[in-house]
Amino acid sequence: MKEVYIIRHGETDLNKQGIIQGRGINSDLNETGRLQAAVFFNRYKSIPFDKVYTSALKRTHQTVQQFIDMGISWQQLSGLDELGWGEWEGKPSSPESLVVFKKIAEEWQSANYDAKFVGGESPNDVLLRLKPAIEEIKSHHEEKCILMCIHGRVMRILLCYLLNKPLAEMADFPHQNTTLYRLRLSESGQFTLIDFNNTEHLISQIRE
Repeated sequence: MKEVYIIRHGETDLNKQGIIQGRGINSDLNETGRLQAAVFFNRYKSIPFDKVYTSALKRTHQTVQQFIDMGISWQQLSGLDELGWGEWEGKPSSPESLVVFKKIAEEWQSANYDAKFVGGESPNDVLLRLKPAIEEIKSHHEEKCILMCIHGRVMRILLCYLLNKPLAEMADFPHQNTTLYRLRLSESGQFTLIDFNNTEHLISQIRE
C-alpha cells in the first residue's frame, strides 16, 4: 500500500490579485503563502514521508521547503506543472476573462478536452505529461508515503485521472491554497480517496 498526500501550493501575490497564473508564471509565495506552508508543515511534520514530489515551479518548492529541509528526498517533475493558460497568463481577472473562462469550462464539462486558449494547454495536453510523471512516482515501490505539491487546475485533472473519473467532473474537486487531498494506492494499482479538500490546518491557525 502507498499513501499519497496531494496539496496545492501556498498563496502568491498573483493569486491574491486575481491575476491568471499558469505554467508560464514562476512566482514566489507571499507572506500569507509562507504562513500557509508553515501551518501545513506544523500539522503534518510527524508523517513519515519517504519522498516529496513537486512541479518544476518554485511556488511548489517553497510550500514544502520545510519538509525538504528535514532531509526528506525531493524530486521535481515538470509533468506536474500547472496547466498553461496561454495568452491569458499574467492578465488580471476582468469581465472579459470571466466570460472566456466560463466558456472554456463549459467546453470541458461537455467533454471537449482538447479545448484550450491560444498558446496554452488543454486537459488532454496536461494528461500527456501527467501520466509519465505518475508512472515514475508509482514505480518507486519502496516509497510507502509521499507528499506531492502541485497546482489547482492540474490537481483537478490529476484527481480525475487517478480516481477514474471523466475530466468533465474536474469541478467536483474544490481547492484553495494548501488544500489537502489524500489517496491510498492498493497493491492492485487502484487509488482510493481517503481525505477530501482538507483545510483543517488553516482553520486551526485562524482559531489560534
